[in-house]
Amino acid sequence: MEVILKDGVRKKYEQPMAIIDIAKDISEGLARMACAAELDGEVVDLRTEIDGEHQLNILTFDSEGGKAAYRHTASHVLAQAVKRLYPEAKCAIGPSIEDGFYYDFDMESLDREALDKIEKEIKKVIKEGAVLERFTLPRAEAIEFMKEREEPYKVELIEDLPEDAEISFYRQGEFVDLCAGPHLMTTKPLKAVKLISSSGAYWRGNEKNKMLTRIYGTAFTKKADLDAYLEHLEDIKKRDHNKLGRELELFTTVDVIGQGLPLLMPKGVQVIQTLQRWIEDEEEKRGYMRTKTPLMAKSDLYKISGHWEHYKEGMFVLGDEEKDKEVFALRPMTCPFQYYVYKASQKSYRDLPCRYGETSTLFRNEESGEMHGLTRVRQFTISEGHLIVRPDQMVSEFKDCIALARYCLQTLGVEEDVTYHLSKWDADNREKYIGEPEVWEATEESIRQILIELDIPFTEDVGEAAFYGPKVDINAKNVYGKEDTMITIQWDALLAEQFDMYYIDEKGDKVRPYIIHRTSMGCYERTLAWLIEKYAGAFPTWLSPEQVRVLPISEKYIDYAAKVEDELKANGIRCSLDNRSEKIGYKIREARLQKTPYMLVVGQKEEEDGVVSVRSRFRGDEGQQPLEQFINDICKEIRTKEIRQVELEAEA
Repeated sequence: MEVILKDGVRKKYEQPMAIIDIAKDISEGLARMACAAELDGEVVDLRTEIDGEHQLNILTFDSEGGKAAYRHTASHVLAQAVKRLYPEAKCAIGPSIEDGFYYDFDMESLDREALDKIEKEIKKVIKEGAVLERFTLPRAEAIEFMKEREEPYKVELIEDLPEDAEISFYRQGEFVDLCAGPHLMTTKPLKAVKLISSSGAYWRGNEKNKMLTRIYGTAFTKKADLDAYLEHLEDIKKRDHNKLGRELELFTTVDVIGQGLPLLMPKGVQVIQTLQRWIEDEEEKRGYMRTKTPLMAKSDLYKISGHWEHYKEGMFVLGDEEKDKEVFALRPMTCPFQYYVYKASQKSYRDLPCRYGETSTLFRNEESGEMHGLTRVRQFTISEGHLIVRPDQMVSEFKDCIALARYCLQTLGVEEDVTYHLSKWDADNREKYIGEPEVWEATEESIRQILIELDIPFTEDVGEAAFYGPKVDINAKNVYGKEDTMITIQWDALLAEQFDMYYIDEKGDKVRPYIIHRTSMGCYERTLAWLIEKYAGAFPTWLSPEQVRVLPISEKYIDYAAKVEDELKANGIRCSLDNRSEKIGYKIREARLQKTPYMLVVGQKEEEDGVVSVRSRFRGDEGQQPLEQFINDICKEIRTKEIRQVELEAEA
């Protein structure tokens, strides 16, 4: 038997060996640090016995596979502790996740005091240092085994497996769990384990199923690393758009209005309005024509497009097809509407490309478990556009759409935070898509070559394409690490046929155009959430709902302060006057809490000299300036959409 290690070193053995024993042979220190192994590219348990020739990489906590095994073991320790303290609790699932682990239980909800109690029990379990033993059972025996232990969720999971499946379990002390592994050899290596929070979670993520109690935790090999992570979590809480957006009065939600239907407050509307005007102006510069189309349509329209067949479950349908002559649906997209704008008059090859843009309010029937603040809602507005182009224009126009998206990301200061994805069809799931395989392969290859030519790093995601074509998805993670799509650019070589769209070519023949579905900045609500978290609510000056606050030192200087305010407003600067009879220090603190970029303090000297004392988020006290100079400087900052680096450092 021979193994080839990561560094190319070959180790030969006369008989089959468990991976943990190979690790010990290499180094006792390595064996102590080992969490799992990578065998021929697959992460496996250290208990795995191997024979023959294999590529072998021993995984420590420093690797993703090692972290996953370490934290997966911590989730089992959590379950053991919960079962000791709450014997009536039923175990569901408990995987490792990117920054830790969770476990779902059918039990009462838990407060912080209960989590602390479980944490103490976890420490006892770890101290016992139980060996984790893996064993397997045939499917029928496994079902009976879990029925005897009164674990109905485990029984359901096993029943979903094939009849001939061999089911694996791990035992540690008195606790046994259904699990594929891998796991640590014992609980001893677990050092810094912390329970973070508890929340509700539907069994199998389905809102029709029972709500379970999910306990989130994390685990590290060093307390210092845990402390750093907990500090990171505190920063996340400060940046969480759900919390910060309400504190800054940007948006709110109300139960009687409905989940996924946020109320944008005046300050939030101001930010979105600024973004919208900027995007619409940019699109107009690039040759886009504005349209305004209905918020709903008859089902007939969606049947032509294919959305009725492929997307009906995600739509809000008004009416009953069996009872009503006409059934309507709120629009989940604008493309079919803009196609009929195109079809309203005959087009020649000289008229193309036709670039249609619309600030579109859309509706999607998201499941309640998917709702989250402004990032996942049921009504939202996007910078939507559709380009109807000749086939020979497709590559150039697609590149221009990517260029516009990148310009938007650069201007917002978030370009470094995104990843690019080529979202492809799944050839094994043909019923999900329209069109022939050769069309999909050709269009995917075209996008692939565009991204390569533009030197944009990207990954390829199978099964993420729209039902009518592949796309480029530009994604970003929120503060909790969940990835969302911010901007989409789709290649469509199919829907023109379904809508009988054509243009007249130079020979006088009817020719089908291609279509690009795209957003320039994406969903305004989701972008607002992204920017709140990116800047911790301290937006760049050009986006700030309040750019300047004028602060008179006392009531005697309110008249001068009002003149300053009037002059600022006359120059298009968003500002307010704080004329309350409060001390100036209190007013400054209030303005800072509201993330106002600039404060202009005025008193006797400022009034006499016709100046203002400038305080900013960036450098604190910036001294006195003539009002005209301050106005010129801030107007330039707003016009150029400058993002001051000092601001980012100060607010980080």
